Amino acid sequence: MSATSTTPVTADFWFDPLCPWAWMTSRWMLEVEQQRPVTVQWHVMSLAVLNADKDIPEQYRTFLKEAWGPVRVCIAAAQAHGDEVLGALYTALGTRFHNNAEPRTRETIEAALADAGLPVELADAAESTEYDEALKASHKEGITLVGEDVGTPVIAVPGPTGERVAFFGPVVTPTPRGEAAARLWDGTLLVASTPGFYEIKRTRTAGPSFE
Repeated sequence: MSATSTTPVTADFWFDPLCPWAWMTSRWMLEVEQQRPVTVQWHVMSLAVLNADKDIPEQYRTFLKEAWGPVRVCIAAAQAHGDEVLGALYTALGTRFHNNAEPRTRETIEAALADAGLPVELADAAESTEYDEALKASHKEGITLVGEDVGTPVIAVPGPTGERVAFFGPVVTPTPRGEAAARLWDGTLLVASTPGFYEIKRTRTAGPSFE
């Protein structure tokens, strides 16, 4: 697929609502939808599942305990009301968690559900293991495409011969807007269409900016 292709593209996006970097990338993808013939399909992945068997600092492990609730609620919402509600629910959760710095509590989740036009009772799923198998399956779908040594976000797009090509990122701050967002997308498609391409990376010198 050419980086300047005008062919409509479906981009599958896996997110964990608690990841600030995934939040930045997701806002960029919404901007890309306005600039290019791209439609985003939202999927849930889980930092808690990703790091379950890893040796990580205790402080991060405490953070991951809070990460189960929001992703369970997302899966419950999708099962009850269809995958199409995930975009609005992710926006509602992310706005409260990241832009507004609200606590990762049931009250915040209920408020986000209301923002997205969903029943607040779905917040019950945060404390239930009922949705964990479906959560792990959604997570596995994204990770199987991209590989184990990455985090969130994961984006998958059609490759040069029709196969799905997945990548981690792009990790960017602040969120590019307008034509800058479109150029980054064009470049992303370009590298995704290059056989054997794996990675571009540099040290992060700034945190996520939520303006």
